[in-house]
Amino acid sequence: MALRKYLSGTGLIGTITSGYALLRGANAQKFTWRTALGWLSWAVTLAVTIGTIMDIRKASRGLKVSEDSPIHGKEEKYFSLKDANKELDKRRRR
Repeated sequence: MALRKYLSGTGLIGTITSGYALLRGANAQKFTWRTALGWLSWAVTLAVTIGTIMDIRKASRGLKVSEDSPIHGKEEKYFSLKDANKELDKRRRR
């Protein structure tokens, strides 16, 4: 249930479908600079998506999110008391 908020995000779905489209198109054409730029663009999109997922996880646990994050200022939207208690318990065990 907790993974649903990450897996149903449009950023992750878009990244997966665009990667699949690039992969399917790679069979039909030779590797050119345009193909390389396509894969580079996909890699940047994947990195941003992973970063956003990490920021959502931080915000749900009540931790600070960096100022350049797309969810900065909207942390309370993602806050979960259950996740915050998990984080607190984890810190106490250390």
